Amino acid sequence: MAESTVSYKCPNCDAGLLFDAEKQKFVCEFCISEFGEEELSATDSAERAERAERENAEFAGEINEYSCPSCGAEVITDKSTVASFCYYCHNPVVLSDRVSGVLKPSHVIPFAFDKEAAIEEFNRYTRKKKFLPRDYFDEENVDKISGIYYPFWVTDADTHSTLEAVGHKVRTWRMGNYRYTETSNFKVRRGGKIHFEDITTSAISEEDKAMLEGILPYPTDAYREFSMPYLLGYSAKKRDLDRDALSGEVRDRMHGYATTLLQSTVRGYASVDAPRVGIRIKSSNWSYSLLPIWILTYRKKGRRKDKIYTYAMNGHTGKIYGELPVSISKLLLLFGGAFLALAALFILIGRFIIL
Repeated sequence: MAESTVSYKCPNCDAGLLFDAEKQKFVCEFCISEFGEEELSATDSAERAERAERENAEFAGEINEYSCPSCGAEVITDKSTVASFCYYCHNPVVLSDRVSGVLKPSHVIPFAFDKEAAIEEFNRYTRKKKFLPRDYFDEENVDKISGIYYPFWVTDADTHSTLEAVGHKVRTWRMGNYRYTETSNFKVRRGGKIHFEDITTSAISEEDKAMLEGILPYPTDAYREFSMPYLLGYSAKKRDLDRDALSGEVRDRMHGYATTLLQSTVRGYASVDAPRVGIRIKSSNWSYSLLPIWILTYRKKGRRKDKIYTYAMNGHTGKIYGELPVSISKLLLLFGGAFLALAALFILIGRFIIL
């Protein structure tokens, strides 16, 4: 069964459009035309009306084949792919059924770094890493960097949080030959309204959660109302975790933030027993959003098994997160050089003592 797709065409020449991160516009690489979101929206009202009829249909998630609207080729994707390229004609397409109904994102943050800028940020980050394998800098390896929209839940909440603890004050004084110590115990209570903004949690289970959340945060003013043309020219993933699956994790994070905030108001005590913190969520808002990430993978050859290293960069702020590989040969060269230097130093010292 073929996947329902949509491909945004240039109004001037009918070629496929791409989103240019630097210009923040939709561009046609064939006729060099440029369009803002409002201009593009005015040209595809008929397509929008047709897609709106499908908005209430929940996505049937296991189909992984689609038909390219440009050349008709059948292309296979994994079940979490939302946006891709046709491998035959290279036309950018969006699997519209996968961003409709209950799986339609509310917001999106467009890429602010294009591929060249992302590569430059990557090179700047790794340039001072002296023990990376030599082939890590190969152009062929760096060219594999991919721009991907990943799904996140973004949560705002109003809470009433409380803290109860026992604080201790200690007073000492000396009288004659005796030293006296007095310990006073105090019940400590704190409480108040705490508003949480943009608690961002990965909405996909198959990826490295630490990596995806390691490039956070994204600025609040960067979010835009979701529009499918932003996905053109990039890959995108659909969520497979709903808010119920993450509510406990988000609550724990709010509890941790509230604990830190309330504890910071407890001052003037010699010591404070472990506090009891309670949090009551009065209201919350969950927004399903697609956020931009540049991903680069590196395969390090091993004697028995290769190891995959993944580097991620926030596509809006440029923040980088990832475990970098280490070249054993460079480390051995360093330690070998240090050993030879120490050996030479001991020989010189020995000769000096003999003389």
